Amino acid sequence: MNKIKAYISFTKFRLSFLVILSALSGYLFADGNDPMEIVYLTAGGLLVTAASNGSNQIWERELDKLMKRTSSRPIPQGVMSITEGVIIVTFCLISGLILLSFLNFYSVVLGFSAFATYVFLYTPLKRVTPWAVFVGAFPGAIPPMLGAIAATNDFGLLPGVLFFVQFMWQFPHFWAIAWVVFDDYKAGGFSLLPSKKGKSKESAFQIMVYSLAMIPFSLLPWLLGWTGDVTLVLATFCGAGFFYFSFKLYYSLELKDAKTLMFASFIYLPIIQFVYVFDKVEGIIPK
Repeated sequence: MNKIKAYISFTKFRLSFLVILSALSGYLFADGNDPMEIVYLTAGGLLVTAASNGSNQIWERELDKLMKRTSSRPIPQGVMSITEGVIIVTFCLISGLILLSFLNFYSVVLGFSAFATYVFLYTPLKRVTPWAVFVGAFPGAIPPMLGAIAATNDFGLLPGVLFFVQFMWQFPHFWAIAWVVFDDYKAGGFSLLPSKKGKSKESAFQIMVYSLAMIPFSLLPWLLGWTGDVTLVLATFCGAGFFYFSFKLYYSLELKDAKTLMFASFIYLPIIQFVYVFDKVEGIIPK
């Protein structure tokens, strides 16, 4: 692994794509239309997310050696030093926050809050309690809120609604991943499924309940009159499909159904968020 590949792996730039899509959907939904603001939001968001990902790998460097999925990361492999990692994280965080500052002060606050909560609360709690998923859902739900506030410069109802839609999605998303990599997580001392019994009916039931709850939450923009009936149809259809996959997991408890749910979660979120963008009712974007 050469240095460039090591740095890319360390910052997980490719996995940051969903984060940026989410932030951009919030920006566009809030009527943002400035090309330079899109550049600042995209680049700033990528860099702050890279800093978060890198910090996680520094924090968990010894645990990564214990898990097959993460043992090939740059620091456990000795391709990168901790000092290099700290320098990259510092550069990405400061550069990202500077770029976000060109949007507005609130964007900087949200960007730093997401970084700090992810690194200093969620990451250490992962080995302590399954409630780490609840804590991690807060920084995980910030991107669409940040995008909306980048456009409006206001902590209004719209950013809050977008935040809670993504907040609810975090739970079945995280838990599906935790089910798929359960053995690896166990080797590293992580227990993130909602039940102490691990891959059980109890855990699958909670995944199913939260998947069902996503349907009314995803309809909030429609219920508030911000989007049209396309949102009603597609959000209900996608939510019902997502719930079906969670029910299959509850029924079978099989790895293949957990993988299906996990991949469905990656597809579901951007579809819903960009349905909002393309189906929004013009002139009814609240501050």
